[in-house]
Amino acid sequence: MADLKSQFEAAVAQSKNLSERPDNATLLKIYGLYKQATSGDNAEKKPGFGDMVGRAKWDAWNGLKGTSNDDAMQQYIDLIASLS
Repeated sequence: MADLKSQFEAAVAQSKNLSERPDNATLLKIYGLYKQATSGDNAEKKPGFGDMVGRAKWDAWNGLKGTSNDDAMQQYIDLIASLS
């Protein structure tokens, strides 16, 4: 577990230094996986129609409902590695 957590933290640091900015769909996937790994299932209220970015982020995170923290961490690590 500690090893997965340290790999996850390294991937988070690496995500801030990617050679090029990922497309919006990939950014949403990164966001959703990060939130699922760090906070668990989304229990927040869905943002209103006026907040398009907030809704997209909420949907990305909510789509991962039921994914374990460890699985989300591993998916995050793999995704950042594929972008590096």
